[in-house]
Amino acid sequence: MTFNWSKMPFFYGLLYAGAISAIQYFSGFSLALPWQPISLIGIAVAFYLGFKNNSAYDRTWEARKIWGSIVNNSRSFAAAAIAFVQGENAAAIHKELIYRHIAWLTALRYQLRLSREWEHTEERAKGLYSPTVCEEYFDRLDEELEHFIPDEEFQYYKTRSNMATQMLARQTARLQELRDQGYFEDFRHMELQKFVTFFYEDQGRSERIKNFPFPRQYASVAIWMTFVFSALLPFGMLEIFNPLGGFWTWTGACFSALLIWVFFLMEKIGDYSENPFEGTYNDIPITAIARTIEIDLREMLNDTDIPKPVQAQNGFLM
Repeated sequence: MTFNWSKMPFFYGLLYAGAISAIQYFSGFSLALPWQPISLIGIAVAFYLGFKNNSAYDRTWEARKIWGSIVNNSRSFAAAAIAFVQGENAAAIHKELIYRHIAWLTALRYQLRLSREWEHTEERAKGLYSPTVCEEYFDRLDEELEHFIPDEEFQYYKTRSNMATQMLARQTARLQELRDQGYFEDFRHMELQKFVTFFYEDQGRSERIKNFPFPRQYASVAIWMTFVFSALLPFGMLEIFNPLGGFWTWTGACFSALLIWVFFLMEKIGDYSENPFEGTYNDIPITAIARTIEIDLREMLNDTDIPKPVQAQNGFLM
């Protein structure tokens, strides 16, 4: 799977290195360059790629921790809402609060998957979980949210630029209404509101990663340095393998292609780790995470028609 995802640099490298080996073999003119300076360039590129990949992985891991926090806080909020809200129509209020929270999860998930110009939009998991334009965004949201919030409330959110933010604002207003109606006292009100604050913080952290790209000076320099090293690599391999003669001259081209593939693979892994919410198969699986939360919360309500967990497709979990 990994090779299939990144195989083109190997084949292009094999053609390039093979052409250089063929020119030398048939012309008799030596194209070999000293290996030592080329190896130093390779070491520098490897260090740079390592720095880039570590920084990119930090973004991915932070995104996963944010959604882990959303999982924990969602369960705690639902359990607290069910325990704290007592009295007439308590069951209906439990369902309203928890369903609005599931709607917030859905809206946030869709907003995080909307396209940004620096993302790999050409490789998105099209037709599955990743809206690409505002029209599709609202149409698909309408289908998912119609079970969780009234249509009038949804139409209000559609007029706002950040739907998820407005859902949390509505949740806050509703908690205050319930406090004023005597469903719980100040202490429990403050505890419930604390969870809404946590959700705002998690949403803000997610939006920070989504809306601030990995600095271009790091992303672009890495790929160009990899190209420079790959262009010089076959000439250095000639110095190593050409003295062996015959078959070994062509073996050097294979080794060049393999090393070119390794370096481009490292660069590509970092490149696809920079944007953990872009809607490709390398995403943080926020669809599956949101579905897990929905299942847990609806089971707390003893709900019916609870959906199944999201299954992996082609070995990837979205």
